[in-house]
Amino acid sequence: MDQVFLQNLNVKTYIGVFAWEQRIQQELILDIKIDWPNHLSAKNDDLTLALDYSQVADLVLIFCENNQFELIETLAESLCELLRAQFSFSAIELKITKPGAIPEAEVGISISRKYA
Repeated sequence: MDQVFLQNLNVKTYIGVFAWEQRIQQELILDIKIDWPNHLSAKNDDLTLALDYSQVADLVLIFCENNQFELIETLAESLCELLRAQFSFSAIELKITKPGAIPEAEVGISISRKYA
């Protein structure tokens, strides 16, 4: 299967379990891979059959800016559900990195979801 990807998408959101984290917007970095049949748009050179990655980015940015979560795991599941509802793809991989969560390392989560 072909994939469309967005890498190093910087978003701002309210995230964290501590009270101070919920008062400030924090930066997260997202890598998104979506299974998409690119051959259909390529064969016909038809943009309407392609996955518009700018729409994906806009939806993610707006969602993150307007929602609040304690866990990046919850944010990840919510984003997968939101994107699936909007774009109806068969699979997604999502990686969320939380810069500065601990000074010694880069930390985050990665999830993969397949849909029937």
